[in-house]
Amino acid sequence: MNRKSLLLLVASLAFVCVNVDAQNQCIVCHESQDDTPSKLFKHDIHSTKGISCADCHGGNKNAEEMDEGMSKKAGFIGVPKGDNISAMCAKCHSSEERMKHFGAHIPLGQLENLQLSVHGKLSTSGKNRIVQCPTCHNAHGIVSPKNPASPVYALNVVKTCTQCHANAAFMRSYDPGMPIDQLDKYRSSVHGIRNAKGDPKTATCSQCHGSHDIRSAKDAKSRVYPTNVPGTCAHCHSDSVLMKQYGIPADQYTKYARSVHGKLLLEKKDVSAPACNSCHGNHGAAPPGVESVSKVCGTCHALNADLFAASPHKKAFDQNHFPECETCHGNHDIVSPTKDFLGTSATAICGRCHTAAKSVKGFTAANAMRSMADSLDDVETAAITLINDAEQKGMEVSEAKFKLRDVRQARLQSKTAVHAFDLQKFRTVLDKGMTTAALVKTEGKQAVDEYYFRRYGLGIATIIISILALSLYLFIKRLERRQAKKADIM
Repeated sequence: MNRKSLLLLVASLAFVCVNVDAQNQCIVCHESQDDTPSKLFKHDIHSTKGISCADCHGGNKNAEEMDEGMSKKAGFIGVPKGDNISAMCAKCHSSEERMKHFGAHIPLGQLENLQLSVHGKLSTSGKNRIVQCPTCHNAHGIVSPKNPASPVYALNVVKTCTQCHANAAFMRSYDPGMPIDQLDKYRSSVHGIRNAKGDPKTATCSQCHGSHDIRSAKDAKSRVYPTNVPGTCAHCHSDSVLMKQYGIPADQYTKYARSVHGKLLLEKKDVSAPACNSCHGNHGAAPPGVESVSKVCGTCHALNADLFAASPHKKAFDQNHFPECETCHGNHDIVSPTKDFLGTSATAICGRCHTAAKSVKGFTAANAMRSMADSLDDVETAAITLINDAEQKGMEVSEAKFKLRDVRQARLQSKTAVHAFDLQKFRTVLDKGMTTAALVKTEGKQAVDEYYFRRYGLGIATIIISILALSLYLFIKRLERRQAKKADIM
């Protein structure tokens, strides 16, 4: 480059610098004071888009004199306070025209979502919302959420959220019952461990709870409301491409949806039914280990867990390193247990381990249990058939029908008793049902027999009465004829 070209370049740069300074007197003044906002604003995404200090704070950015630049006549408002801060952000971020002008493709309506969110509630002072935009995004150093320097970047957002949520004094002001150990739990989870190692793809606070639209977990529109939890988890765990990177199947949601738990929660809207977090935890999410599966299931199925712990299967499962409940019931695709689980047929679970050649005692016990369960069903079916027949014939069988509840209760109890894997205990429970079913069957048969007895009795009585009536009729006719003859003679 020759001397003339070099001088021209220097002159051009000087002109640009002078022109920039002339157009941004706010920056010129604040930089001279070496303040933090001016340093941060240099890297702010708004600065790169040509948005100046005056666009948010008002005033005349071109005025060299401070009094002139910061005068009320020039529209200077100073530092926005309270809800006015977010309202200032929304002037652009809620305007489709403004966002298009700056070439931004950010969703509109963040302020509206914030206002409806749990963070949009009034602060303890009752004057402003709990959270404003800069609370999470910063004020002068705002960068894209995809930028690793952003407070809401995947690897930073947990720290940003816990600035409040791990602060006991702060949280006590808003929700004393809310735990403040979410960060510790999260860091112990699979998600948190990967996040701490620098993996931005794992779940963070915002991926589960949302960002601007965070709602209370008790709100039916919340992403973590019980009926919505499976869908929230499935957002990542049903992504086969993403899950392939971690060697995790992507069919958990599909299996869960058809399970007994999934049908209760997703179809019947029973919020007491277990969702993903019921077994895996919330912030401390981790897959249950072999030892812990029964502990997780046992929180709801306590009696089953106690019976299994005292059963001979407990020792066998531990020796073979089998997960306890999952071995027989599965994990995500748990179905309602039926008598088909028992026995040694092709569809039975017992036969997977117990065969005629191996574990003969268990093989025999499994077949005996299945035989007893079948017998109860047969007797109950016969009893129900007789009771229904008697009822259709108009017989009073309400008490007998009520007793059938005890039969159903015995069957239900047998599903629990089977976890003891003790033939005698299983028989004791089913015998109660068998006894009741046999009694109801007898009462049903008696009711039907009584119906026919009454019917035959009524038929015979009708015939007798008819004969007597006919005889009486004929007798009267005979008397009438006699009296008529006597009258003719006289």
